[in-house]
Amino acid sequence: MRQVVLDTETTGLEASNGHRVIEIGCVEIRDRRLTGRHFHAYLNPGRAIDAGAEAVHGISLDFLADKPNFAEIATDFLAFIEGADLVIHNADFDVGFLNQELKLIREKRKISQRCTVVDSLALARMQYPGQKNSLDALCKRLGVDNSGRTLHGALLDAQILAEVFLVMTGGQGSLSLEGPVEGVTESVSRPADAIVSAVSGPPVLVSEDEMRAHQEMLALLRDESESGCVWDEEQPDDLSAQSIT
Repeated sequence: MRQVVLDTETTGLEASNGHRVIEIGCVEIRDRRLTGRHFHAYLNPGRAIDAGAEAVHGISLDFLADKPNFAEIATDFLAFIEGADLVIHNADFDVGFLNQELKLIREKRKISQRCTVVDSLALARMQYPGQKNSLDALCKRLGVDNSGRTLHGALLDAQILAEVFLVMTGGQGSLSLEGPVEGVTESVSRPADAIVSAVSGPPVLVSEDEMRAHQEMLALLRDESESGCVWDEEQPDDLSAQSIT
C-alpha cells in the first residue's frame, strides 16, 4: 500500500478568489513505513501574497521571484502522487487549490481522479470528537515532536502529519524506515548535500537547491522582521543536520 502525505502553502484562503499555491510538500509511506522519498517545490504564484497568509508561513513574494510556476513542476508532482492514497489534513482546502492549479494548465483529470483522498482531520474528529484536532493539538495528544514548527511549511508539515497519521491509525511502532533512504523524486533528483530530519522521525534527502532556497528565506526573514528570525534562536548554526521549513 502506497500513501503520500501532502501539504500546501498558498497566497490566501480562497482559490476561487484567484489565490495560488506557493509551496507543495509530500512524503511517501509504503506499507506503513516512511520511505524517505519526498517531493518539494516552492512556486512563483504570479500574484501578491495576503499579509495574513505570509504571517503564517513566512514566505514572501521576493523569495518566490526566481521559483518555477506550477506548470513547470506539474509533471513531476503528478507522477509522484499518481495512484497513491493521498493523506491531507483538511483535505478540501488543499485539494481545492490543487484542482484550481490543474485547471489553469488545462489538465482534465482532477486530484480525486488520480488518487484516493484521505482527510486526516475528518479521521481525527471521529476519533477525538469535541476536542481540538489541529496538527499542533494532535502532536501534543499523540506525543509527536513538532518543536521545529515555528512557521508553517509544506514539507515540514507533511513530515509531521505523516508521523501523526501513522500513530493515529496504528501506533508508534510503524514509524521506522523500510530500508535505506531512496533517492528523491525526479523533480528534486539533484545530488543531495545533506540528510535532515524535520522531527524526531526518519530522515529525508534535501537537495542543494532546496537548502539554498531555505537559506534565502531565512535571510529574508532576518531582514524584514524587527525581532529577528526565530529559527536562529532555536537552531544551531550548522543546518546540515536540521530540518527545513
